[in-house]
Parts: sequence; C-alpha cells; structure tokens
Amino acid sequence: MSTAQTGPPQVFEYILQGSVIDNAREILLHRLRGLCDNVDSSPEPFQDHEMIYVLCGGTGPANAPFSVRARRSLDCPGAPWQLRYTGQPEMGDKSRNTLVRNCIDVATSDNLPAFLRDIGFRLEYEYVAKGYIFQKGRMKVVMAKLFRTQIMGNIDSIEPITLSHIVELSVLATSGQDQIGDDMKAFAEQLKPIVQLDKIDHRRLQLQAP
Repeated sequence: MSTAQTGPPQVFEYILQGSVIDNAREILLHRLRGLCDNVDSSPEPFQDHEMIYVLCGGTGPANAPFSVRARRSLDCPGAPWQLRYTGQPEMGDKSRNTLVRNCIDVATSDNLPAFLRDIGFRLEYEYVAKGYIFQKGRMKVVMAKLFRTQIMGNIDSIEPITLSHIVELSVLATSGQDQIGDDMKAFAEQLKPIVQLDKIDHRRLQLQAP
C-alpha cells in the first residue's frame, strides 16, 4: 500500500530575546565564553546589512502586509545573500518557555533587492548589525549592536540606534520539540542578572507604538 508523498517538514524557530546595556557588554561576553562551546577560541564576529521589505495587501486582517528580510555579510562580500521569512508566533500554549514561529531561510544571488522590488516589495527600513555569534550545542546566541543608516542605502554612514546590544537565543527545529524550550530556558537562567531573555511578541510592540 503506497503512502501519500509529503514535503519537507516545516522548520520552526524557538527564540528568546533581550538586551544588555553597552557598559555590560564585556561582562556578558565573558559569561558566554565560559558557557558556550569552544571556550578556548574567540567567538565568531560578524557584520551584516539587513533590509526589511514589505508587500502591502488590502485592508482586512487576512491581507496584512507580508514582510521578508534580505541580509548580506559585510565581512564576506562574495557570500550568498540570505532571504528570510518568519511567520507569526504560535499562540497556542501560553506555558511554553520560548516563542515559536515558522521560519524559512533561503540563500540567493546578489540581485535579491532588485528582484524584490520588481515583484512589488518596498524597502521599509534597514540597519547594520555588528556583533558575535556563540554556539551551545544546537543553540545559537547572537549579541549585536544595531546601527541605522543616516542615508538610505549608504552603509558607510551609520549611527547607533540605542545604547544597548540585542541578545537572541535561538534554535531551528521541527515543531513539537518542547524539550528545546526547557534547555533554552535553563541556559537563559545562567545569563541572569546580566541579561533577561524573554518571549517578546513584536506584534504587541507594534500595536503599542505611537
């Protein structure tokens, strides 16, 4: 008896987020070096230029703007661009330790911005992220300083957005792996009181914005 052909399993991002003031940056770096893999080596530095594109729909809830992120490495100009889509957070189980959202990452050629414009997307905003990436098993920790461009498209003229660094703890996995959330919560506890990592629903932040 033949079974129906199914596609690849959906990938979800399990994520906790927070921020640390610039003055505590070195303290957090020291803590992460001690907790993460390869403690004898330096963390992986990165500089990325990220652009957020929006495709506007109608006026109803079902036709809300569709957003994607185009990212390129400034450290490795020849590397492929990355196109990322993240869905709305799953709101089922309030007791979950992390936010869970559908995630699609695709490597592309360097004409990605032109392609997005040609099919109707518009550039909403952009920023440059400079920071470090740590690994702890399958968990990824990113600590980065965000900079706004003073002139759209000119990454040579940037200024800090805030006096803090963002911190993200994330894992990519298939749905239903609740043990991941438990492991991430336990790891996040070890970063207190330097940084508090929480579930952050960005939709609520947008609704609260003036």
